[in-house]
Amino acid sequence: MTTTLQDAFGREMRYLRLSVTERCNLRCDYCRPAHTIPQEMDDTVLTFAETVRLAHIFVSLGVQRIRLTGGEPLVRQDIVQLATAIRTNPDLQDLSLSTNAVQLNRLAQPLKDAGIRRVNISLDSLDPAIFSRITRGGHLDKVLAGIDAALAAGFKPVKVNMVVMKDVNHHEIANMTRFAQEKGVVLRFIETMPVGESGESCFDRFLPAEEIIHILENQFGTSLVPFEPEHKGGGPARYFRLGSSRTNIGIISALSQHFCDTCNRMRLTSRGTLVLCLGRTDRQELLPALRQGADDQEMANLIRQAVARKPMRHGFNQPEKPAPTLRMFALGG
Repeated sequence: MTTTLQDAFGREMRYLRLSVTERCNLRCDYCRPAHTIPQEMDDTVLTFAETVRLAHIFVSLGVQRIRLTGGEPLVRQDIVQLATAIRTNPDLQDLSLSTNAVQLNRLAQPLKDAGIRRVNISLDSLDPAIFSRITRGGHLDKVLAGIDAALAAGFKPVKVNMVVMKDVNHHEIANMTRFAQEKGVVLRFIETMPVGESGESCFDRFLPAEEIIHILENQFGTSLVPFEPEHKGGGPARYFRLGSSRTNIGIISALSQHFCDTCNRMRLTSRGTLVLCLGRTDRQELLPALRQGADDQEMANLIRQAVARKPMRHGFNQPEKPAPTLRMFALGG
């Protein structure tokens, strides 16, 4: 069945973000409304076998990279077994993980042994009080221990993602950079995005990429030099080096400098919804066909039809367009 998934604009879909749960052990205010506690106790969630089957179908269609996301993927008790089952596909070139690292201290080595090679870790503040406020009660020390465990286990690279929010944590940009230099991790700054009702305040806290770059250059007295790293991994970040140093800085600028023309990503939620664009509402439900007995070829055709409808670009900057209906914790970031 191996082929290439190509949309109407000639973009090849090589990268699948696979959400394995909506649950999370943090409640970050830009991701999850305070009142929302998804339990996933019903039959609208993909089973272990269904998740693995769909992952293999996507690989058969030319997907080369799969990233396990959530929610928080490490709250799944069978996350190591799930990673192992997906990684058995010989045509899958790369299996990676996005995590808040709260449980990574315990799971880093088992996940590495399961075949995950790269991890992205969310860390929005190095101030325990600010971290607790953003995450609604999270403990910074657990995340820092998780980062150390990821480095000790040999994940390469370890990326740290900071969602930059004006008047919340933007004053920590330089400190976070020094932390990345000390730890030897790749640091990526992410613009806020208006996804779900938690993203409605995003424009009040929005700091564009160019201002992030300006802050870095002023703080360190040197220019950011663009370069293409070996670890880019098919994602949307633009990468820079801080002057002549070896410090790698990534910028993800979905709003101020969109990267839609090179988008090669799809998202599959834990409820079997195929999402082709974070900023549009057109989606494809895969779970009904799966449970009605569709074979792999029929599922592949359904996926191809959905990819053919992938929009050229998001509508975040077009207020007349309908807002995305799914929440960030359901979309896998």
